[in-house]
Amino acid sequence: MDFDEYRAQDATGLARLIADRQVTAAEVLEAARARAAEVNPRINAIVRDVPVPPDAHHAGPFAGVPFLVKDLAQDYAGLPSSRGSRSFANLPATEHATVVRRWLDAGLVIFGKTNTPEFGAKGITEPELWGPARNPWDPSRTPGGSSGGSAAAVAAGIVPCAGANDGGGSIRIPAACCGLVGLKPGRGLTPMGPDTSESMHGAAVQGVVSRTVRDTAAMLDVIGGGEPSGPYAPAAPEASYASTLRERPGPLRIGVRVPSAINPDPHAEAVAAAETAVRVLTDLGHHVEELPRAPFDDAALARDFLLSWFVYTAWEVADAKRRTGAGDDAFERDTLIMAALGRATSSVDYVDAVQRRHDHTRRLTTFFESYDLLLTPTLATPPPTIGAFDLPVALQRGADLLLRTRTARLLRYTSIVDDMVDQNLNWVPYTQLANLTGRPAISLPLHWTADGLPIGVQFVAPLSGEPLLLRLAAQLEEALPWAHRIAPV
Repeated sequence: MDFDEYRAQDATGLARLIADRQVTAAEVLEAARARAAEVNPRINAIVRDVPVPPDAHHAGPFAGVPFLVKDLAQDYAGLPSSRGSRSFANLPATEHATVVRRWLDAGLVIFGKTNTPEFGAKGITEPELWGPARNPWDPSRTPGGSSGGSAAAVAAGIVPCAGANDGGGSIRIPAACCGLVGLKPGRGLTPMGPDTSESMHGAAVQGVVSRTVRDTAAMLDVIGGGEPSGPYAPAAPEASYASTLRERPGPLRIGVRVPSAINPDPHAEAVAAAETAVRVLTDLGHHVEELPRAPFDDAALARDFLLSWFVYTAWEVADAKRRTGAGDDAFERDTLIMAALGRATSSVDYVDAVQRRHDHTRRLTTFFESYDLLLTPTLATPPPTIGAFDLPVALQRGADLLLRTRTARLLRYTSIVDDMVDQNLNWVPYTQLANLTGRPAISLPLHWTADGLPIGVQFVAPLSGEPLLLRLAAQLEEALPWAHRIAPV
């Protein structure tokens, strides 16, 4: 099977070819590995090989299809999940994550783990442990994060679909940067076990990045549903997610918001992405209306998100030290800064931020009384260049001094907090809403810049809105096909 034949198929198509014995699973895996050997040195998407057992399970809806999992929260028994951190780089997982077990039971052949920033704490993928992942559309630019390695691998044609997860945009941001489909399921719909019942108070969920809507839908059928150690028994849809694609959505009421409190003047290409979506949606018969203001307090939501993230990072660093015996030298400077800011946050302020999620959710719920979906760009700018968010040297030295002298709480009174707000959210101010409110959201590759870079468009739905998002995505995929596009790498 040569690359052109391999790349022409999505995961669903490859599974059919294997099931019909037009090609063997071994031939398909060989094609995936050959592509990885060719392009991975240039994009650094895969950071660890996973040995494929000779008796690999070849039953299930995706029997024999090559697959990659993220090196964060998708544990593979016997291999480390580094989480992008030196602290966990050599600690083997004792059991498969539930989501990994479901992928294996579906017949997927996992042969590698993908690059991620330390603890998934950034919208870019540039860990010191592995080095930066690069965007196949332009290797000088980021593939996004924190599922950047998975998105780069899919966009480069190594696999048609790969494991991802999302705590603040980590599926949708890489999907937008790399021209892919990225669905963040609603809270509790996909499993985070068995090590934890839910992550980040339910803000983080499991999923995939893929080239086609049908793969995204079918993968949600594979991994969706609760588990014995989980906090919820999520309601099962009346029909499979894949089968809902046979239906088309009726006329929808869609509210559009492009400016944000964090970035009131988005890049012209982000505006163009939203305009492209509006034009196509209108042609398809949907009612699309520009919103004069955001349907929630986006400035407050951003502050609550970052405060929660800093506290969570402080806990992750402490947990890593307890489990591995690591010292501060096992963590990146930015991670230690975020952890210091988290430790400097009072418990009351933290609970306030968590409790205010209900305010954000109620405002969004009120919006959905008048609209079926919220539309935004996924990115406020084209994918940034590698290294664009490195701290200036002077701030690096100042931060190092404060960290060494255990006075890092004073960072709250420096410009470093504003700098970190800017680097974390200025170019991606839209995605955190769905995480803090637990609503499903999807990024679709509806626009490419004049330079050939993808910029995604995001749709946010009410609770249990995954079928609606998938049906609309399939309709847009038909109107503006994207799966045929091949990244130049």
